[in-house]
Amino acid sequence: MNFLFPLGAVVIWAVNSVVSKMTVGLITPEAISFYRWAIALLVLTPLTLPGLIRHRAALRGNLLKLLTLGALGMVLYQSLAYYAAQTVSALFIGILVASIPLLTVVFSLFFLRLTPTLGIISGALLSLCGLTLLVSQGHPAQLLHQGLGKGEILMLAAAAAYALYGVLTKRWAADLSRLPHWQSLYMQILFAVLMLIPGFVHTTDIHLTAQNLPLVLFAALPASILAPYLWIQGVIRLGANTASIFLNLSPLFTAVIAILFLHEQLHSWHLTGGGLTLAGVILAQRLRIPLRRPSKAIGSY
Repeated sequence: MNFLFPLGAVVIWAVNSVVSKMTVGLITPEAISFYRWAIALLVLTPLTLPGLIRHRAALRGNLLKLLTLGALGMVLYQSLAYYAAQTVSALFIGILVASIPLLTVVFSLFFLRLTPTLGIISGALLSLCGLTLLVSQGHPAQLLHQGLGKGEILMLAAAAAYALYGVLTKRWAADLSRLPHWQSLYMQILFAVLMLIPGFVHTTDIHLTAQNLPLVLFAALPASILAPYLWIQGVIRLGANTASIFLNLSPLFTAVIAILFLHEQLHSWHLTGGGLTLAGVILAQRLRIPLRRPSKAIGSY
């Protein structure tokens, strides 16, 4: 039954992609971004603050890293996704979210000095073809004349921000390991809330209503607290490599939920583009043949 932990996290994140689309017209991106993390912060404060005080020495040495991670993972990724939802479908958001593992691998080539493999190169090219079909709605030639739409650019930037978040988390793992995970997450959320205040203050409408409050609460509690807990438990029980397989189900769950509740249309270019994108992600993760094999030493057989 351990598989239910990562599966539950992926289902919640898929629902959250649909929730992002449902917020359009009900609450501004600035307002839901702030409310989401402010509520999560309030809930986590009594649970994490005592431990944070005990680990204040480790905290002081990692403030800049935690600020950077909060800016990438909470501010840029989530806020850009809410802005993108103004013009792109929940299906598109779900497929782009599924491409994050591939972007993480690509960024790891530069930030973690990951050895290039045949899977990374071929998977990146395959996913690029899939994303091209997806953003052009099955007509790649139109991109030469019309270019990318604002929503597509914002969602691509959001995915890239979260991929960089993952890479930097790995790069700084040794330093951050002195701070328990939930206390690290708490500080990232705290910095995110502080960075989101200016946009919240200057947005046109910050009112919570009967229509938008359930969306805000879902984003703040299941998507921001419960899903990370389930994912961490899944990684502990199954290992990171096995748990990551469940991320590949995200586009499927998002598509089903979006079609049932938002009545979005599933087109052939969704299937083709999303399928190629997902295939590229799997290829990059599983095909680990190095591009260059080490040369044999002189005199070896």
